[in-house]
Amino acid sequence: MSELDEEKVENVVSEEETDTFDSAGETEEDAKKNAGSSSEAYGADNIQLLEGLEAVRKRPGMYIGSTGPRGLHHLVWEIVDNAIDEALAGFCTHIEVEVLPDNVIRVTDNGRGIPVGIHKKTGESAAEAVFTILHAGGKFDGSSYKVSGGLHGVGASVVNALSTYLHVEIHKDGKKYEQEYQRGKRLYPLREIGVTQNHGTRITFKADSEIFKETTTYDFETLRVRLQQCAFLNKGLRITLTDTRNPEDQKHVVFHYDGGIKEYVEYLNKSKTPIHPQIIYVFGKEDNIEVEIALQYTEDYTSNIYSFINNIYTPEGGTHEEGFRNALTRVLNNYGKANNLFRKDESFTGDDVREGLTAIISCRHPDPQFEGQTKAKLGNTEVRKIASQIFSDGLDTFLKENPSVGKNIIEKAVLASRARVAAKKAREATRRKSPLETLGFASKLADCRCKDPSVSEIYIVEGDSAGGSAKQGRDSEYQAILPLRGKVLNVEKARLDKALGNKEIISMIQAFGTGIGDDFNIAAARYHKVVIMTDADVDGAHIRTLLLTFFYRFMKPLIEHGYIYIAQPPLYKITQNKRVEYAYTDEELQKILETFTKSSKPTLQRYKGLGEMNPEQLWETTMDPKARTLLQVTLQDAIEADTIFSMLMGDDVDPRREFIEENAVYVENLDI
Repeated sequence: MSELDEEKVENVVSEEETDTFDSAGETEEDAKKNAGSSSEAYGADNIQLLEGLEAVRKRPGMYIGSTGPRGLHHLVWEIVDNAIDEALAGFCTHIEVEVLPDNVIRVTDNGRGIPVGIHKKTGESAAEAVFTILHAGGKFDGSSYKVSGGLHGVGASVVNALSTYLHVEIHKDGKKYEQEYQRGKRLYPLREIGVTQNHGTRITFKADSEIFKETTTYDFETLRVRLQQCAFLNKGLRITLTDTRNPEDQKHVVFHYDGGIKEYVEYLNKSKTPIHPQIIYVFGKEDNIEVEIALQYTEDYTSNIYSFINNIYTPEGGTHEEGFRNALTRVLNNYGKANNLFRKDESFTGDDVREGLTAIISCRHPDPQFEGQTKAKLGNTEVRKIASQIFSDGLDTFLKENPSVGKNIIEKAVLASRARVAAKKAREATRRKSPLETLGFASKLADCRCKDPSVSEIYIVEGDSAGGSAKQGRDSEYQAILPLRGKVLNVEKARLDKALGNKEIISMIQAFGTGIGDDFNIAAARYHKVVIMTDADVDGAHIRTLLLTFFYRFMKPLIEHGYIYIAQPPLYKITQNKRVEYAYTDEELQKILETFTKSSKPTLQRYKGLGEMNPEQLWETTMDPKARTLLQVTLQDAIEADTIFSMLMGDDVDPRREFIEENAVYVENLDI
């Protein structure tokens, strides 16, 4: 995602030099709430203890998912989530995240401050319980936090256990306190160090390299994307991110959205063309469950629906999303029929009414239940009915008050419905018991002999020349080759029925065996490695992007299951007498050249395309599992991925131009 526009930054950065602890800028009502509630509603007795901290360092993956980059950043999310829970409770207006030199993280909020009183079960301060005992927190008693994202209360203690050191500073009830830990062990009890007029908590920690052996370096973009999302989901909350690791390139961004998820939809659609300017917004509350929905239709052919519960992204949806989807289909069908906007024999499916839709569903629930361990899907059955009723009432009212918008939406759904019927007919042509049934197709695919998908690979190769080398150089036991002749259709600008008219797309669908659209079945995949192998030039990069767009839009489970890879052919061949070396980057080339003798100048060949390699060279550099490098395509952030695909492949030129201008300095190996 791109930086905030300058105008918005100016609006929120005027207090940039003010300490986050400072409550300046609060309304009188907020100030009374913060001052009056800090000791009465959130004290030591609110902290409940469930179990100890023994296993965290032994099995960190159980608590943070992994000890790679994802787990490293998870430490930050755990602390930030606790601060956001204070915002959800109405006590925090500003969260500051800092990446300090040596990859030290500091998170400061102006909430109530962690309770400092003595806990009756431990005899120690409640703050110490929070940092040393698993499942110790204020999330369990039902009164300190009405809703919470950090449901298990393990965040602070896990971060403490997995950090070389952690320092906490608490401003509460006019006093300032601190405590410090090393690898989860306290250096001294919580101590009072002064007086203060502020309120809040500041936590500073450094991830332990003994645990995070792969890396302890934080990625600024990863932090920025997640924090911006948090700001969108919490209307009015100010979140700042500062990176001072490089004195010559310090970064500072501020996120603050009074429009909340309405501005989120606007942001996601910035590279798209809306069919109605006004963002539809619905809010309602029933049985202490809040439902907030914002949506807008665009001229795109795909839908992007993102659901959240207590700020937690639910990529697999759940009952809140089901309620929304059911209501959307029902209301638009009823509205279209009542206003004679489509034929009597027509009716919309869910896919029809979701075409071109961008929607954010944000629910807040006092006791959310998830299906599975990953919090990927909401399971509370009562939410389905509540979300459906609130959204039905709100959308119905909006359509009646805005008939021109309603007409535009119905017209788009009608076109989608008719395209769906055409796509169904076209899809029938892609169904084959075996991809070798037709002579035309069989002549393109050089299949492998192995029938076990788990070891079978298919290389998608650009052009006949490279395809010929790949066919001759491969191991035909388990490697299949599918050459593409001509550019793949840009599916970002096409419905499924048009995509199914493209010969290259038909060839891939038939080869993979999974079907497409409603018929897609990941279990039927004939290969568990689909390798994109294109030239290392601009055309190759373009073809690779077109293929990734197709996989993302119409075969996303292939990416989600880790089946898509990108081959890494060498850029250079270096020869001196009988010695031959290959370099995959300019940096690697320089290192290799330094190892050659000075007796004679080595011969350097810059590969312009895969077709320049003979079969043996292609095998030993790019296809041999013992020597090759494959990049696995993953979806770490589906929302960010969708934004990038829309920006790179959509109709709107301005965002794409901005992206090129901002990133041109980073381009390497650009062939003119």
